[in-house]
Amino acid sequence: MSAPDLEAVLAWHEALNAGDAERLAALSHPDVELGGPRGPAMGRQVLKDWVGRANIRLEPLRSFRGGRTVVVEEEATWRDADTGEKTGGATVATVFRVRDGLVAAVVRHDDLEDALRAAGLEESDRVGQG
Repeated sequence: MSAPDLEAVLAWHEALNAGDAERLAALSHPDVELGGPRGPAMGRQVLKDWVGRANIRLEPLRSFRGGRTVVVEEEATWRDADTGEKTGGATVATVFRVRDGLVAAVVRHDDLEDALRAAGLEESDRVGQG
């Protein structure tokens, strides 16, 4: 995987954490695949709608990569839309697939072990120092 693919995933996190749904959509493939606790969905509009209601921040902790796949372990924080107060938090991991410089799939897992297994990656595929 090239550094630009990892950079695309990190830019995706920046847009999400800024609450910038338009930028997040622009960094994502038109048919972006989304997966998580509520099941699968597809498309930029679904992604934008999710950003508007999820009130989530995903702070990258560790990254792993192989092929066009990046797994990021993240500290997730949810906040109340009205008060901004923290309503929950957890360490999760997300499998990203990058195509043509855009995030083409985003599948959240409850933990790093599950995400690495789903992506066919191992601890030895870790990149960076975080």
